[in-house]
Amino acid sequence: MTKATATLMLKAGREKPVLQRHPWVFSGAIARISGNAAPGDVVDVADANGRFLARATFNPRSQIQARILTWEETPIDDTFWQQRLVQAIHNRSRLQLLPATTAYRLIYAESDGLPGLIVDRYGNYLVMQCLTAGIAQRKEQLARLLADLLQPVSIWERSDTDARLKEGLPRHSGLLWGAPPPEELIIQENGRLFGVNLYEGHKTGFYLDQRHNRTLVCQPHFVAGKEILNVFAYTGGFSVYAAAHGAGPITNVDTSASALTQAERNLALNDLERPEDTYLLGDAFQVLRHYRDNGRQFDLIILDPPKFAQSQRDVERAARGYKDLNWLALRLLRPGGLLATFSCSGLISTDLFQKILFAAALDAQRPAQILYHLSQGPDHPTLLTFPESAYLKGFVVSG
Repeated sequence: MTKATATLMLKAGREKPVLQRHPWVFSGAIARISGNAAPGDVVDVADANGRFLARATFNPRSQIQARILTWEETPIDDTFWQQRLVQAIHNRSRLQLLPATTAYRLIYAESDGLPGLIVDRYGNYLVMQCLTAGIAQRKEQLARLLADLLQPVSIWERSDTDARLKEGLPRHSGLLWGAPPPEELIIQENGRLFGVNLYEGHKTGFYLDQRHNRTLVCQPHFVAGKEILNVFAYTGGFSVYAAAHGAGPITNVDTSASALTQAERNLALNDLERPEDTYLLGDAFQVLRHYRDNGRQFDLIILDPPKFAQSQRDVERAARGYKDLNWLALRLLRPGGLLATFSCSGLISTDLFQKILFAAALDAQRPAQILYHLSQGPDHPTLLTFPESAYLKGFVVSG
C-alpha cells in the first residue's frame, strides 16, 4: 500500500509533538479515525482542523498508535523504503568501521527514519528485528531491498523481544533471505575476535552498542596489572579488551553458563590464555554481597546489567536495583580504583542515573568522581527530535 487508507484526527492542541517531528502518536492524542485501517496500514495524521501533518504506520493494539515515517505527502512504496535504507547504510559507511570492525548496527529504527526496524550487520550476515506492525507487515519487502543493496549471505529475523508483545505481535525468529547462519559466527571488533550466536545470543547476538566503551574503559593505564571484576560479563567483551592490555586476574560473573563458556572461548580466539581468570556462574547481587561480606576488593569493576525498567511503573524499582548494585560495587572498590557502570534502561535518564550513583556513593562513603560520561556508539545515533533513542548511559567513576 503506497497511499494512506485512513486519517487519524488529533485532538485540539495535541499536534505540537508532531509539528516538532517526534515520530510517535499516542492513543490519547487521537480524537477519531476517518476511514478504515488495519494494523500495519499506512495512515495520515491530521490536526483537529483536518490539516495534513504526517504519514505513518498504524496499530490500534499499541499505546503508540502511529509511527511517523514522513512529514511529507509521499507515497510509501519501494522507492521510499529503498531511499531510507540507502541513507542509513551511507551514514554507517562514513564511520569507516571496516575492516577492523565487521559487526555494527546498520539500521536504528526511528533514528534512521524507519520506526520499528532494527538491522545489525555481522560480516556477511544481517539480523533484522521487526518491532512494529508496520514493519512486520513489510519484512519480506525490506529483506529483499536489503539483499539487493548489500548481497548478504543471509538475513535472519530475531523478532523475539518483549517490545513485540506491546504491539500485539507474537515473538518470532526465522530465515528471511538466503542460507541459515552458522551456529557460531566469528566477528571482528576493533581487530579483536568474538564468537557470536545469532540464534540465541542477547539482543541480536552481541552488545554492539558497547564497542566504544570497551575501548575507553579498558585503556592500558586503567587495566594493566589490575584485578578486575566484570559483572554481567555475558561473552566477555570487556574482558577481552582488558586482557589484551595486560590486565591482572579477571573475574567474570554471569547467570548464563553458555555465555561464560563463550567468554572463555573468546579469550582463546584472541590467543589470550589466562589460567588466572575466573568464570563465576551466579546472581550478581548475591555474588557482590558475598564478596563484601568476605572483604574482597578489586581495582576495576564493570557493571553492565540488562534493562531493569521495561515500563514507567518499573522505574522506582529499577532505581532501587541500580542503587543497590552500585553501592555494593563501590564497597568492593580499592581506594583509587575505577567503577565503570551502565544503564541501558531508556526510562532511566542520564540525570536520574547520576543521582542514583550519587546516592550509592554517599551511602558507601566513597568520594567518587566522574571521569567519563559514556553512551552508545555512533552506529546507534540519537535523533534530536527523538530523545528516547539515547538509551545507553554510563560513567567511569574514580573511587
